[in-house]
Amino acid sequence: MYQYDEYDQRLVDERVAQFRDQTRRFLAGELSEEEFRPLRLMNGLYIQRHAPMLRVAVPYGLLSSRQLRKLAHIADTYDRGYGHFSTRQNIQFNWPELASVPDILAELATVQMHAIQTSGNCVRNITADAFAGVAPDELEDPRPYCELLRQWSTFHPEFSYLPRKFKIAVSGAREDRAATAYHDIGFRLVTDATHGTGFRVLVGGGQGRTPKVGVVMREFLEPEDLLSYTEAILRIYNQFGRRDNKYKARIKILVAALGPEEFTRLVEEEWARIRHSELRLDRADIAAMQAHFPRPTYQAVARDGALVEAWAARDPAFARWLKRNTRTHREAGYRAVVVSLKAPDVAPGDITSRQMRVLADLADSHSFGEIRATYDQNLVLADVPETDLHTVWRGLADHGLATPNIGLLTDMICCPGLDFCSLANARSIPIAAQINARFADLDYLHDIGELELKMSGCMNACGHHHVGHIGILGVDKNGEEFYQITLGGVAGDGARLGERLGPAITAEAVADTIEGLLETYVSLRHEGERFVDTVLRCGVAPFKDRVYAAAA
Repeated sequence: MYQYDEYDQRLVDERVAQFRDQTRRFLAGELSEEEFRPLRLMNGLYIQRHAPMLRVAVPYGLLSSRQLRKLAHIADTYDRGYGHFSTRQNIQFNWPELASVPDILAELATVQMHAIQTSGNCVRNITADAFAGVAPDELEDPRPYCELLRQWSTFHPEFSYLPRKFKIAVSGAREDRAATAYHDIGFRLVTDATHGTGFRVLVGGGQGRTPKVGVVMREFLEPEDLLSYTEAILRIYNQFGRRDNKYKARIKILVAALGPEEFTRLVEEEWARIRHSELRLDRADIAAMQAHFPRPTYQAVARDGALVEAWAARDPAFARWLKRNTRTHREAGYRAVVVSLKAPDVAPGDITSRQMRVLADLADSHSFGEIRATYDQNLVLADVPETDLHTVWRGLADHGLATPNIGLLTDMICCPGLDFCSLANARSIPIAAQINARFADLDYLHDIGELELKMSGCMNACGHHHVGHIGILGVDKNGEEFYQITLGGVAGDGARLGERLGPAITAEAVADTIEGLLETYVSLRHEGERFVDTVLRCGVAPFKDRVYAAAA
């Protein structure tokens, strides 16, 4: 993973000192709330419903075991013993005292971490495929490009006060596991018979109040032009993006207002002016960054399928976990292990300090000391020898980290909702608990198969409900919580926004409604057909008829 140089460390240390003084002045009454607000947002600090919330950056989701142990220490020392992983591959602490936040940032700096640009109208944490570097379908590791973008965007003076927040994702595989179509800019690595490997560039995707699927601006961009083209896009957005209405300030609104063709023309004109500036990378620049992400020194382990099969035959619980929570690896004899943060009795994405330490130990013993955060609010041990799988499973299972539900109904994305967030209209966590209680039968879940449920407590869509196979949106109706259901959303390849099912339902009816949707699916599905495929083939009408006929 990338290691800070002297410049990086000094930059982060200086920011800690600046914010320590800013916090001191605010607490002393020398800065007003209005003056302090942009300063705290620059450092990832929100004021939520009950307490401050600190969002810590995890660039492209990559953590070392040392960093994870530090996060565990912070959870115990400054919070309530746990953290929450978000879809941005960041971790959030929900209960720090304001006066202690500079100390937290100082602790983070000792392990090359920070909270810079995790909030505010700037370029946010760059995200990527959690299986980068190990996925068999990968064209090229996207993380060096993510790091180049991170370094370019951090404290960029021209883009510190954009019209609105700005999110970038990079995917290097044939399958899009980074939801690039729903970012302000999505970069997809592709191959061209003439030019080799480059990027397909998507712009103007996003969710929230006005969900949009990104449009393709360029089918092929040479890697050397990554920074200059990104800067051209941001310059046009910075110049023409709306600042009079925060709900219409995202780049997706500008692309729609100008039209993709006109927006592309403006960007290409700007790019022509800066393409051959100091922003242009050369192959040496790219190679130097790639050197920070070498392939691990894999042992020449033999694939021992018979041993793994024997374990699975003896232990059905291990067999379930092996099927759902491990992934193929490009290196013979290895698997990638998905660590489920979706145990039935916890909020999706939450992890305790004890679990963090256990996972750090397992990473050191079995996966080169690295852990990845995923878009789906889980974690990954990317390089586990097959001969270690049973040991790793046992270690995870003993600490509530081996629920065999990856890709199933209860592997849901869920925002903190009204229990924590001051912007939310409705609760999300209790609805997740209701769903977990109703669908606790793992045999039933495995029969239903792949199903992505995503839930948000308000229209800001932090739970990505627009792109769930089943999406749930909490809404407020005269002080009461109701839930709007959408069907057929797709986050990855074939990106598609879900279609509204009908009138919002009460909180008490959510689990019953989902059960009706699943029963309809079972009655309609073809052999091997996923839930979302059945919805796309049949439309929402039969599902709507089933749900609202039952409610009538």
